[in-house]
Amino acid sequence: MHYGICALSVIPVRSLADEASEMTNQVLYGEHFKVLEQRKFWSRIRIASDGFEGWVSNVQIILITEEDYYEIESSKEPKYSANLVSFVSNKADVLLPIILGSSVHNVKNLPNAFEGDFTNSQGEKPSLVKTALQYLNAPFLSGGRTPFGIDSSGFTQMVYKINGYSLKRNAAEQCNQGDALSFIEESEPGDLAFFDNNDGDINHVGIIMKDNYIIHAFGKVRIDRIDHTGIFNSETRTYSHSLRVIKKII
Repeated sequence: MHYGICALSVIPVRSLADEASEMTNQVLYGEHFKVLEQRKFWSRIRIASDGFEGWVSNVQIILITEEDYYEIESSKEPKYSANLVSFVSNKADVLLPIILGSSVHNVKNLPNAFEGDFTNSQGEKPSLVKTALQYLNAPFLSGGRTPFGIDSSGFTQMVYKINGYSLKRNAAEQCNQGDALSFIEESEPGDLAFFDNNDGDINHVGIIMKDNYIIHAFGKVRIDRIDHTGIFNSETRTYSHSLRVIKKII
């Protein structure tokens, strides 16, 4: 078994070992993973934080020792960058931009120094919406996890991560976490609302706000109304998503 870490701002995770294949996820700076399979140009990895598997280019990752991997795993005070864009520097003072939510507690395993703002504790529930607003108007990008491109489950995962809570990567997996609420009136800002398609498959998730609003990634990260039926888009005057369940994670 081999182990690795992301030393770039962000790298794509693909469904196949091919640059033309679908991007299913992204690994952010400082995130670590197991290397399940190595080929000449590609490696299949399993991300430590959520178990997501996919293919990354070998020239975009750095291998670390098993000891380093489990030292990161045992970290009791993870730190995540708190600004839209921060920077790390190497010994030659060359700057590397990193994205909101990058794992900066792992810089000791990389030749970089970080001196920006970070979060390092579990935030109170109201802080979830505050963090979510930092992503407002971020464009939708399937497989994305950054303010420069993000999908619905990547959005909820990153908001919870920055506040010290772990979510799975996909909406259907996230829907298996937490406790279901019987009525929308029971929900609080920060709870997750899940939506399904005509086949009954969970395909969308957003974060409940106060006064029956929801923030979610659809075209872009946006704020819409939510009721028992689903998400109502005031611009098109139609329901864009059908509500399945609301879950309380914290």
